[in-house]
Amino acid sequence: MSGEIAKAIDALDEFDVDYETTPMGTIIEAAAASELFAAAQAAHEAVDEDRVITTLTIDDKRTVQQRASEKVSAVERQLGRDAERRRE
Repeated sequence: MSGEIAKAIDALDEFDVDYETTPMGTIIEAAAASELFAAAQAAHEAVDEDRVITTLTIDDKRTVQQRASEKVSAVERQLGRDAERRRE
């Protein structure tokens, strides 16, 4: 499956978007919704499998400009530490 996900991620590079791949999905940021939808469609179509599921959750803040990473930073400021923990 990782090979197919890699194809989807490669497809995003053709668009004016920022992205971060996490263990549970990929966060995509774009200035325009049309660019986001086009990038998501290209990523979806890049996967060569019998079944492909693409789920979009859109957080469109129109009164404040805030990147996804800033949301994490705000939580970390409240915690006073990183918002992650890795156990070996």
